[in-house]
Amino acid sequence: MIDRDKLYPLVFQPIYLGKMWGGTQIKEFLKRDDIPDLKEPVGESWELVDREDEQSVVANGPLKGAKITQLVKHYGKTLMGSKYTGGRFPLLVKIIDASERLSLQVHPDEQACARLGDGAEPKTEMWYILNAKKGAKIMAGVNSRSTKQQLLNTIETAEVENHLQVFESEPSDAYFISSGTLHAIGEGNLLVEIQQNSDTTYRVSDWGRVDKDGKSRELHMEKALESINYINRTSPRIPGVAGVVQHNRKFPVVNRCRFFSVDDLRLIGEWNEDTTVSGSFHLITCVNKHIRISTNDSNVDLNPGQTCLIPASLGAYRILPMEPGETDVLRTTL
Repeated sequence: MIDRDKLYPLVFQPIYLGKMWGGTQIKEFLKRDDIPDLKEPVGESWELVDREDEQSVVANGPLKGAKITQLVKHYGKTLMGSKYTGGRFPLLVKIIDASERLSLQVHPDEQACARLGDGAEPKTEMWYILNAKKGAKIMAGVNSRSTKQQLLNTIETAEVENHLQVFESEPSDAYFISSGTLHAIGEGNLLVEIQQNSDTTYRVSDWGRVDKDGKSRELHMEKALESINYINRTSPRIPGVAGVVQHNRKFPVVNRCRFFSVDDLRLIGEWNEDTTVSGSFHLITCVNKHIRISTNDSNVDLNPGQTCLIPASLGAYRILPMEPGETDVLRTTL
């Protein structure tokens, strides 16, 4: 470990997961050449994770090789900020690459977890669309025209889609998926997912899909039905910024969630930030063009899709677009 006053912007080695529904956009669209050979197509790249079974490892600077859980334990609020209340790193950042639609699923809220037990963890998340192939869709939430009974009558059939909110995917659109929201990511989507640090998912339907051995994945109907919020019919879609900005702008994406806050920074020049304003670490996710994170002592370059952890104690830093034109950056805090 290094002295607390020597902390710097941290990037991590991605952890790639093969999925039966995985695709090629992480490699082709994000131009990554470090993807290992897996038994299944790459469906997820875990950019920052602190789970018992998966640990992000620092890829740059003096702390290279250290695990995120070691950093959290050693530096505590120096790294995390005044809002940190202990435990593992509270957020998980993924890139999801879907060549087929994902299962129809739901994540429980705190009340459902208390009822269900068995180690269930609440999970609220947001998605930001990086790329969407023609016809790509997002399904999220029960539509306002359908009753609970209509949903339940069709939930094990393809007709369930008629009772969901369905959206055409567009790059730079975001979706706020509060716990209890029935949802599925459609084929052709490449997106960033920022979520609570939880891996509890209850599948309602896998659309009749089987693996190479002809086996279906497990469904969790009883727990899912206990977790769905049938009352919330608000639209989860957060439309992306229209047009091209003429000067640096900050657009709130998620700002009324007690688990995380996300802003969309649209930059045409240098952007000044300061962690002391938020009292939290910052996560900077590069969206469409190369950027540089610059401090008085160090520079870190990010490619599209990469996320950088800015320690809460760092204070002032700068985000520098490295290519001409509008540069899109996500900033996440607690």
